[in-house]
Amino acid sequence: MTAAPTPHNHQEDTRDPDELRLECGVFGVFGAADASVLVTLGLHALQHRGQEACGIASFDGHFHNERRHGLVGDNFTNADLAKHLPGTAAIGHTRYSTAGGAGVRNLQPMFADLSCGGFAVAHNGNLTNYMTLRKQLVEDGAIFQSTSDSEVILQLVARSREARVVDRFVDALKQIIGGYALVAMTNKKLIGARDPLGIRPLVMGELEGATIFASESCALDIIGAKFIRDLEPGEVVVVDTEGVRSLKPFPDARLRPCIFEYVYFARPDSIVNGKSVYEARKQMGHQLAREFPADVDVIVPVPDSGVPAALGYAQEAQIPYELGIIRNHYVGRTFIQPTQNVRQLGVRLKHSANRSVLAGKRVVLVDDSVVRGTTSVKIVRMVREAGAKEVHLRIACPPITHPDFYGIDMPDREKLLAATQSLEEMTKTLEVDSLGFLSVEGLYHALGSGPRNAEAPQYTDHYFTGDYPTALPDQELLGIDKTHISYLVDA
Repeated sequence: MTAAPTPHNHQEDTRDPDELRLECGVFGVFGAADASVLVTLGLHALQHRGQEACGIASFDGHFHNERRHGLVGDNFTNADLAKHLPGTAAIGHTRYSTAGGAGVRNLQPMFADLSCGGFAVAHNGNLTNYMTLRKQLVEDGAIFQSTSDSEVILQLVARSREARVVDRFVDALKQIIGGYALVAMTNKKLIGARDPLGIRPLVMGELEGATIFASESCALDIIGAKFIRDLEPGEVVVVDTEGVRSLKPFPDARLRPCIFEYVYFARPDSIVNGKSVYEARKQMGHQLAREFPADVDVIVPVPDSGVPAALGYAQEAQIPYELGIIRNHYVGRTFIQPTQNVRQLGVRLKHSANRSVLAGKRVVLVDDSVVRGTTSVKIVRMVREAGAKEVHLRIACPPITHPDFYGIDMPDREKLLAATQSLEEMTKTLEVDSLGFLSVEGLYHALGSGPRNAEAPQYTDHYFTGDYPTALPDQELLGIDKTHISYLVDA
């Protein structure tokens, strides 16, 4: 069995333990002069999907691959692109790492010289049979260079007995399970692929004859590209000099996208599976106000992800909306907190109370989710210290009771607040006067999807329901219950 990755640096992990992290954004271009410039701009728009590392691979008759820690803007300049990443085709990646997976060898895009030519791939998501496949591959003699589940895809493509590279790629896809969006690049082609349930998003666009793949539509907007469509569940789209063709290697399946794209991950200005993320979040706020009204003076968002839902809540409740918490956008993710005293003040580095709004007021705080609850407690205390008479907390999604295995870095179940405490207990833990979570049915209603179909759910929603959409072979390999597994892989 493959061992869990070990840390590759000694810097303290200062990431907010209450902040859900999606493990990547992907972007690809085929048929554009200086393709890497477009990829860089696209990755800027996808920076919210991963802020710890970034990478770009390009092709101009030879493959070029640059992978670096940090933000896109800190790593890729015009000089870099012109000198190191030439070509008319390129793919890129922004990422978060899971615990212990931040080494350079795990950065993407990943590249290998195969018998059928060079092959680069960038991956958003997680494979739920990664450990199972890796164990088999190692026993068969495979040598892995990383601890990333993404490398399994390269290994499977390399070992496929199919003659053509696209067929090899499809052969690899048929062996993996999980949620994924992939962009791959060969000597002659750009390939986009989406998992059979469409859990992770991937869109296609066009710019002056060049074809674009991106995790979100906002990445098309930043370069002025035209949105063409979402890739369908299980679809593989192949682009080369002869045009664009679609392959459907999997049986037809109903779309079941990750509902958390709408709750938290996607940028508000994106359109995901035909739905405006901004409007969806506002509707969540409207529905939340219907389900959990409060007799208060002011509605305050926990910025930034709570803003659209708070707007919706305030509109529905007809209560003033104010910026009672101000977010500092200039706090670096690598800020080192040297002492316990400074560490305890960490929340104030990101959020400051606006006393003029809060003092003497009965306040509803609206946030997108609660994971462990530790940050929520600090924010509530900060609001009370600013003079709020009452603090009521409203969460624009249902209680998170189950961990994720499809690309969201989420704690084990015993560390999820809602999995271990009742609503009354959580109210006391979070030190609020009242607490309300949007119901599962309310969330579906806000998305315009009608009642949740228990036999065939319209979304991937196991975080709230425990209804996992795919098999989870790695947990069977480990011999432990699916609700008690730590992240052992990197995406």
